[in-house]
Amino acid sequence: MRVLVTAASRHNATTDVAQAVAARLERAGLEVVMNRPEEVTDLASYDAVVVGSAIYAGRWLKPAKDLIDRTASQMQTMPVWLFSTGPIGDPLKPAGLPADVAPMLERSHAREHRLFGGRLDRRDLGLAERTMVRIVGAPDGDYRPWADINQWAAEIAGMLVASASVPQPV
Repeated sequence: MRVLVTAASRHNATTDVAQAVAARLERAGLEVVMNRPEEVTDLASYDAVVVGSAIYAGRWLKPAKDLIDRTASQMQTMPVWLFSTGPIGDPLKPAGLPADVAPMLERSHAREHRLFGGRLDRRDLGLAERTMVRIVGAPDGDYRPWADINQWAAEIAGMLVASASVPQPV
């Protein structure tokens, strides 16, 4: 079974999550391909897809949204999972789903969406981003829950391995 894992990320924190998901799927014996969303033009060579995006201003990044728009009809015929990263602090803020996740779930027919904490390091930010972070009082830190991410990826792997071992009708 061949799985595409892709994520839109500005400062690589979401890419790190996608890489952790991909590594867990590979450990389960699945063939995993990682590409940036803007590099994916077609899903014909994949059996399943995991798409993630960092959240900025409460929304997914454009490359991830564009991927779903481009490939929604193909996604509707295969297992798809979505994830977002971005809330920071303790407790995580902002709370709740990003504004555009519901339409993404509907378009892709994804089985599930997971929201994970993000990472903020002001040294990685541009001037406009640093200004916004200062205005909202966002704290630096890494809030990604690695054990939860690994568990979620293991659940996906389990479902895919189980479905691959079920004989398909001819």
